Amino acid sequence: MPGTGPLCDAATMVRCLIVDDSPRFLAAARVLLEREGVEVVGVASTGAEALRSVAALRPDVTLVDIDLGAESGFEVALRLSRAGGPPPRVILISTYAERDYAELIEACPVLGFLSKAALSAGAIHTLLGSEGDGGGNGAAPTVSGPRGT
Repeated sequence: MPGTGPLCDAATMVRCLIVDDSPRFLAAARVLLEREGVEVVGVASTGAEALRSVAALRPDVTLVDIDLGAESGFEVALRLSRAGGPPPRVILISTYAERDYAELIEACPVLGFLSKAALSAGAIHTLLGSEGDGGGNGAAPTVSGPRGT
């Protein structure tokens, strides 16, 4: 079926870690992204798991939910940026609107924000491709970046 295959070949495949406290979302996001050609190298449900997984798996990008139940995704992103070694590329994700957290997203050391409703390989590639260009360059409201330092 046209349009259902991977968006990238093996040479450009993105390796991704997903951090979210919802097992249902983790499973659904994994299926969606893998169907679109993203290699999901792991999932984590807590900040501690995320730190261990990033160190062990070295993903190209880590998707971190803003609301991890008892933990803040903003704090997890900050801890990841300070963990030593090359800082991981982090994209914050949420079911909440970006405008609800705009100031916190701006202050966080992440590539940007992606609404869970807009989650796709293409949206991830858009944020990864905008890295270092100084702004979202007209991206859709549910995809914004880059952010932070």
